[in-house]
Amino acid sequence: MLKVATAKEMQEIDRVTIEKYGIAGAILMERAGLAVAERINELFFQESGARSQESENPPSPPFTKGGQRGIKIIVLCGGGNNGGDGLVVARVLHSQGKDVIVYLSAGQEELKGDANINYNAAVKFGVRIYPASKIFTRRLSLVTRHCIIVDALLGTGLNKEVRKPLSDIINYVNKLNYPVISIDIPSGISSDTGQMMGCAIKAQYTVTFGLPKRGHLLYPGAGDTGNLYVEDIGFPDVLLKSDKIRANLIEKADAVKLMPKRPKYSHKGTYGPVLLIAGSRGKTGAAFMSAKACLRSGAGLVTIGTPETLMDIFQRRVTEEMVLPLHDKGNGTLSYKALEKILKFINKKINVLAIGPGISVDEEISKLVCELILKSKIPMVIDADGINAIVGHRNILRKAKAPIILTPHPGEMARLLQGSNELRVTSDKLKEKNLLQSVEKDRINTAISFAKETETYLVLKGVPTIIASPKGEAFINSTGNPGMATAGTGDVLTGMISAFLAQGLSPKDASVLGVYMHGLTGDVAARKQGEHSLIASDIINAIPQAFKLITA
Repeated sequence: MLKVATAKEMQEIDRVTIEKYGIAGAILMERAGLAVAERINELFFQESGARSQESENPPSPPFTKGGQRGIKIIVLCGGGNNGGDGLVVARVLHSQGKDVIVYLSAGQEELKGDANINYNAAVKFGVRIYPASKIFTRRLSLVTRHCIIVDALLGTGLNKEVRKPLSDIINYVNKLNYPVISIDIPSGISSDTGQMMGCAIKAQYTVTFGLPKRGHLLYPGAGDTGNLYVEDIGFPDVLLKSDKIRANLIEKADAVKLMPKRPKYSHKGTYGPVLLIAGSRGKTGAAFMSAKACLRSGAGLVTIGTPETLMDIFQRRVTEEMVLPLHDKGNGTLSYKALEKILKFINKKINVLAIGPGISVDEEISKLVCELILKSKIPMVIDADGINAIVGHRNILRKAKAPIILTPHPGEMARLLQGSNELRVTSDKLKEKNLLQSVEKDRINTAISFAKETETYLVLKGVPTIIASPKGEAFINSTGNPGMATAGTGDVLTGMISAFLAQGLSPKDASVLGVYMHGLTGDVAARKQGEHSLIASDIINAIPQAFKLITA
């Protein structure tokens, strides 16, 4: 898998490359600048068509070949290494005969080390360099010819809010109707969380080095990054693949490797029986969608455990699925008395227990779910109402006899973190809202922290979905689209993860593959139905096509 670095991790890679491997910082800076300049030529001047694009659907270049003389390139440079990269870009493009001008936000006396070396080199090559404040007086918005802006103001080391005068420059640039290419990361975006630090450059393209950063993939940073290009500037491969870097990006190649094999000598038992505890009066659809997704994802047998008073409804609708009637309270919701029958059934016939879609929440259901966590000897996937049932009881997760996979959306995650089962009090509602904001501000560390604390596998749904393991690993999904923000898609994910778990994948691998395939299936469905009209059953129907894309 492709590693995804924090600012600190990337700084360490940079340090070790220089100190242990003997590659000078000036050489790395030169390579970085050359890589950005080459990408600019490829994107805007079409001078380098041989290089492969990291993006499957790169935007069309805004300018055509032959328009070089009519294009002004403005390079915004800060006082650190990011600004040094920008000065290399300016020098290289100037040497190629392009119209380049630099606006520097720091005084020359503030430049240190490699950045200062490249400032002096740019001056000797004849690059025009002005104080950044001059950008406001040169009336860029009135320039009639084409213009490209290179953002090299702040880079990945930003750890505080952007203030004047840089914030004024960033806001001014964002108002101009010119394409922006950022070096390393759009200025103003936190490299570790993707959060906007007061204000941020809105780039159409970003060129980074060695590894993608978390802020490139987490919103709002992902939206401001535009098309991301990861360039090799000579960092040792062993550093880029180090297990010390805990976050990973899930790509197609990873899904191909994880996909369960279908040996010729096999039967339905080979691919695992699943018991899905799901449904209640008014919420039967969740059970059907989850069960169908489970079967479509390769599970050999799926049994739906549901309140016995709803048996007629289920018997009329199931085809491939089986149904297990369970004790209920007479109102179409599960009773705690169902516990004994569930345990007896899973001890004899079942490899995976999934619980939650549409079961509703009350005291008896909460007690039932908690007891199943404590007594089940097979892996469990807990979603939706199953997660709500353990709010206030998350300590029991550490006492489970078998692995647990939790699949909360951000609201459910906030309730789990709150630790209270009562959300009616105004102060509790406010606390939940604050926790929800906290979850969204730092999705990766939130997921890792919870998974380690509870010794569970956490699938934090959202944009992007994050999977975390008890060992502190994190996996960032790269598939999916806004059309999937519709009722029932979470139930589909529960079924898919359960299917992969039943087919013998580890909880970590089942979660990673389930999330990737769920998003890929949504992408396949959206190409046919469009994002606005997409519904969960469309995703289920697209599962076969998504599998073909991976297994072909």
